[in-house]
Amino acid sequence: MPAAQLLGRRTLLASGMALVVAAPFAHADDVPASDPRMGPRVIGSPDAKIIVDEWFSLTCSHCAHFSKEIFPQIRKNLIDTGKIRYRFHDFPIDQVALLAAMVARSLPADRYEAFVTDLLDHLDEWAFAQNIDPVAELKKRAALFGVNSAEFDRINADNALREAIINKQDHDGAFLQIQGTPYFRINDVPAPDVVGSYDDFAKAVAKAS
Repeated sequence: MPAAQLLGRRTLLASGMALVVAAPFAHADDVPASDPRMGPRVIGSPDAKIIVDEWFSLTCSHCAHFSKEIFPQIRKNLIDTGKIRYRFHDFPIDQVALLAAMVARSLPADRYEAFVTDLLDHLDEWAFAQNIDPVAELKKRAALFGVNSAEFDRINADNALREAIINKQDHDGAFLQIQGTPYFRINDVPAPDVVGSYDDFAKAVAKAS
């Protein structure tokens, strides 16, 4: 399945959508490196010899397909069995996805995967359904994971966190030449052919082992 095309940083920051506050962005330095919100989001055994990295956007239909149709088998057969360690990387393709990533990063680390999986698995219900406000729907889904209305609004107003996520995205995108989402690396080697099916994914993992 083809990767979603990415928006440039200028477009992402200046789209003018009402979902984010309009105040100037803070410098990323306002979010210290020790801030747990920007720490790794990883599942799987630390002893696994194979590390899979995924860069994804929470409004990417291709990422949603992967999450719903392929990832459950990966979780069961490869992650839970200790064969691979899986690292998640936020790579928002629009401002709705950026806000969703901010909320996900503001949750305790052990709730991150469950929240992003919920958003991707229900993408058509909260992000793309007709005549709905995706931010209002995101707020409802965040409440299911313990984020109350006031906390959601504080997250939305946190321009330092917003900038930190975009700066990390800029770095990864330039350094790894990411052209679309989802983007995968297995043991730090690009793995462009793993999104079609679980069998394709498992073959790529076997080849790397």
